[in-house]
Parts: sequence; C-alpha cells; structure tokens
Amino acid sequence: QVQLVELGGGLVQPGGSLRLSCAASGSIFGTSAMGWYRQGPGKQRESVAGISSGGRTNYADSVKGRFTISRDNAKNTVYLQMNSLEPEDTAVYYCNLRRPPGLYSGTYYFDEYDVWGQGTQVTVSS
Repeated sequence: QVQLVELGGGLVQPGGSLRLSCAASGSIFGTSAMGWYRQGPGKQRESVAGISSGGRTNYADSVKGRFTISRDNAKNTVYLQMNSLEPEDTAVYYCNLRRPPGLYSGTYYFDEYDVWGQGTQVTVSS
C-alpha cells in the first residue's frame, strides 16, 4: 500500500516562495513518475509539474521559470519549489504517484499505481 503525505503549504505574500514536499511510503517510489497538481477555487484540477523516474521534468506554461520539481529517491520524497508566487497560484496542491504495469529491476509487476495525496492549501495574498 502506497501513501503520500504532503507538507509545506501555507499563506504567502505575492512574490514570495514556498517549498512543498511529498513523502511516499512503500518501495516503488524510485521507479515511479511523480507529479504535482493543483485545484483552484471553482476550477478543475490541473497539472503543474511532473518528474519521471529518470529525472526528466515538465511544467505547465503558467509556472515555467517560477516552479521547480525535484526528487530525492533516498528519502522517497518529491519537492516543488515555488518562487515568485502570484495570487493565481492559490489552490490546493496535490501530489501524485504513477507507475504502470511493467518490468522494474528485472521483475514484472502487474499492479498499476495511481496514488494521490490528501492535498495542501497554498494561499497567495497580501
């Protein structure tokens, strides 16, 4: 059973910074893709940033140059560094772990993982 626990949300002024973290239980973190999503008031959940098991990253256009996703496989943790925050970044931020069935470290796994954290609130306001 994989569980994700997010930390680091809060209230910050425009132009400020926050770092979110997401710690995963279990043993599949290192072979999983990780992502951060957010859902603002009255909006649909949207992808913010993602990082593959090999470290390849991608970002939504709205956060490019301001947010950085990273991972520490030794700590089973993924991070989202958010700089130059804007009121439009206000949302609940969710961590996601995804791993399809396949061959990992020489063993085939039939399970598919698509796991979400509980979310952490980020509010950008003066």
